[in-house]
Amino acid sequence: MSDAARVFLDEARRHLREDYLPKIERCLERLTDAQVWWRANEESNSVGNLLLHLEGNARQWIVCGVGGARDRRVREREFAERAQVPREQLLARLRATVEEACDALARFDASEILESRRIQNLDVIVLAAVFHVVEHFSMHTGQIILLTKQLAGGDMAFYDFREGVPRSTWRS
Repeated sequence: MSDAARVFLDEARRHLREDYLPKIERCLERLTDAQVWWRANEESNSVGNLLLHLEGNARQWIVCGVGGARDRRVREREFAERAQVPREQLLARLRATVEEACDALARFDASEILESRRIQNLDVIVLAAVFHVVEHFSMHTGQIILLTKQLAGGDMAFYDFREGVPRSTWRS
């Protein structure tokens, strides 16, 4: 089981660091600070709010819940923020959190992946907590891509399809 658990944890790290984060970085390259904080209506999230939310979620569930750091998250602030924090600052914070989460997963004893943790007032096993963050990151990355396409237009050019095989354009 620990071999499969280690592969799962390594794949989670790869998705966060090498798939979702580069896509978000590419989006932020195309957006202005004003566009990062644009929202269709009061009930919708801006890209900026989604970045704060991804940071808070990954920190709470992995850095704290799996890695053991103290949880200080105030989830409501992620959606209430209207101060238009510059995109470079948002991205730096998200990058730092992804690195902390990946470090926590790298240090985690894979034989304990079925142990229970109390996260966000829920009892979950570590495997479920990690899976939650990866799928959550994927969903909001998709929203950020859609908002970027709507606001900035154009092809995001995430993949090169040489020989019919998709290859990400941010890796060699």
